[in-house]
Amino acid sequence: MSVDEMRQAEELLRKFKGDDYAFGEGALKKVGSYAAELGNDIVVITGKEARKSGVLDIAIDSIEEEDLNVAEVFDGALPNAPREDVYRLAYQLSRSRRDCVAVIGGGSCIDASKAALTLATYGGLIDDYFGTGKVSEKSGGERLPLIAVQTASSSAAHLTKYSNITDMVTHQKKLIVDESIVPRASVFQYDVTRTMPPSLTKDGGLDGIAHCWEAWMGSTGKVYYDKISDIAYLGIKLIVENLPGAVEDGNDLHARYALGLGTDLGGYSIMVGGTNAGHLGSFSLVDILSHGRACAILNPYYTLLFSPAIQNQLKRVARIYSETGFITEDIKRLDGRKLAEAVAKGMINFSRSIEFPTTLRDAGATEEHIERVLNAARYPQLKMKLQSMPIPMDVSVGDIDKLMKPTLKAAYTGDIDLILDLTQRETT
Repeated sequence: MSVDEMRQAEELLRKFKGDDYAFGEGALKKVGSYAAELGNDIVVITGKEARKSGVLDIAIDSIEEEDLNVAEVFDGALPNAPREDVYRLAYQLSRSRRDCVAVIGGGSCIDASKAALTLATYGGLIDDYFGTGKVSEKSGGERLPLIAVQTASSSAAHLTKYSNITDMVTHQKKLIVDESIVPRASVFQYDVTRTMPPSLTKDGGLDGIAHCWEAWMGSTGKVYYDKISDIAYLGIKLIVENLPGAVEDGNDLHARYALGLGTDLGGYSIMVGGTNAGHLGSFSLVDILSHGRACAILNPYYTLLFSPAIQNQLKRVARIYSETGFITEDIKRLDGRKLAEAVAKGMINFSRSIEFPTTLRDAGATEEHIERVLNAARYPQLKMKLQSMPIPMDVSVGDIDKLMKPTLKAAYTGDIDLILDLTQRETT
């Protein structure tokens, strides 16, 4: 990864967030000045890793240097942001004196804090807010007084309008999508990710690729195609080239910085476009797979399904996997389904290179998990994911059984011949 490409990524993020985002070296020192713009009494929500690594202490020092009051410090959420943690935090926040909340942690901690502050501010049940725009109906478009301090290169929850919340009884994630939950300010000092274990580093990096790739795939024919193509291409390139190095040596600060930029560009991608098939499936696999791992398994197979609608994306992304040695064929000679097969295999080879499972069966899934994914795809709250696909699926005409089911069977077994060839299907 050249210095010019790193600088290009930095410039894209500055255009995206402007002065509301501090990233890179010394960024934690900005927490206090951001908090000062929102009031005097600050409630902090923090994950365990932020406590152990010292990130919490640095952030609190920054707040206190602005002569602000840290009113309370609450524990954050468990992985996957269980709804029980959301309700516990909402109760704590409702009883606290606060002008704003600073959440310091990974994606689950930030997602839970978005949802909890929504409940503490506007009341109701968490189910009232699943779907798109439900918070804005209460807020009138005003954003929550929230500062998000990211500690993991993964979901980019600190930059986005998304909050994934999990029902741990049914093992099903549901999604809040709303501009009102975009944090007022965000902070990510990339070198704090040195303490991330290899497993979390892998999961987070592949989540970032999924954000870029799904949003890019879904942008076919959209007015923002050129914009998202540049963002997503660079994000995927940064991650593919640097994730192996960050896994091998957690203290490789060049790789850590590049990985942070790449996953942040994943967040930018899903604010321009949106995720679709891979993310939808991952929401039903939380009992066996991390979010990033589930997306990484599913996306190569959906890449093949969607090949008629994403030829431009495939031609460009193929260069990344070819230049890094994960595609060995001559990509200049390929097009159509053959090109999609090469890219899908390149994605699978990349996962294998970092010792990731490449089929649902190898990851511990069962036939029941496939049925759970298919049933969840019919939920009205997740209709946005079906519509965001490069070849949209319509529940009413049976697309879940005709298109999604064979693709999931392929992801379960690894047999790509099970995936329908939609070359003759209209893709508009």
